[in-house]
Amino acid sequence: MRRLPLVLFSLPALLTLGVFVLYPFLDVIRFSTWEWSGLSEPKPVGLKNYRDLLLDPAFWGSLWVTLKFMLLALPLFVGLSLGLAVALEGAPYERFAKSLLFLPGLVTLGGATLSWYTLFTPEYGALAQFLPIPPWDREGFWALAMVVLFTLWRHLGYGVLVASARLKAIPKTLLEAAYVDGAGPWEALRYVVLPLMRPAVAFLVVVGTILSLQSYAAVFLLTRGGPYGATRVLGYYLYEAGFENFRLGYAAAVTVVILLLTLLFAYAQLRLLRYGEE
Repeated sequence: MRRLPLVLFSLPALLTLGVFVLYPFLDVIRFSTWEWSGLSEPKPVGLKNYRDLLLDPAFWGSLWVTLKFMLLALPLFVGLSLGLAVALEGAPYERFAKSLLFLPGLVTLGGATLSWYTLFTPEYGALAQFLPIPPWDREGFWALAMVVLFTLWRHLGYGVLVASARLKAIPKTLLEAAYVDGAGPWEALRYVVLPLMRPAVAFLVVVGTILSLQSYAAVFLLTRGGPYGATRVLGYYLYEAGFENFRLGYAAAVTVVILLLTLLFAYAQLRLLRYGEE
């Protein structure tokens, strides 16, 4: 009986989670067992969509592109978030700098991509008149690098705020004790600050993993998966399957796989980050 109030207070959150998360996910799983174009009558096909997915070279190519994107974006996202948070801590311009870093996340995605395209197009971009802009519209590596830079520009401010919030929670007495014991700034950062930043690092790794594996909007608006499929991440592959090829059942199977991969990577990274604490 003592737990009854806890259950009652949790009920609104559980209902919201069930209606807006669990039920749609179960519905997607149901759709993934259909052969369905969205206009025709759904035809149950069992696990055929998953079998076709595993035999599709385009899926494996998209998965490889997504992993490359994650390997480029995730270390930069976490490292820059921590580095900028430490560098800005206590600076007189700290709030102003953090506001500037967070500002790109408030700009609408369409306006942001249009601005980047106008500025960085190699042939006629505004900055191309003054700086050597790599041919990211023709070469795969530079196209992927452009998407990574755009993603970092959009989300780095959020990462800095998360790292900064954890940094400010570290008791100043610990740093003062380290300095009294003869530690320099680098030793205090390495042996005091960074170990205590582990929860923020774990959170940023999970957030960065989700952003990487579910990236789509920047690719759709900047490169459309090109050139030659070099930026066709899983999110864009899902869009092509569902809304260009009208294979909604197949696209639902891709959605399930993306979600499972996201959960798998996030769980594995959390286990690795918490291994030293056990």
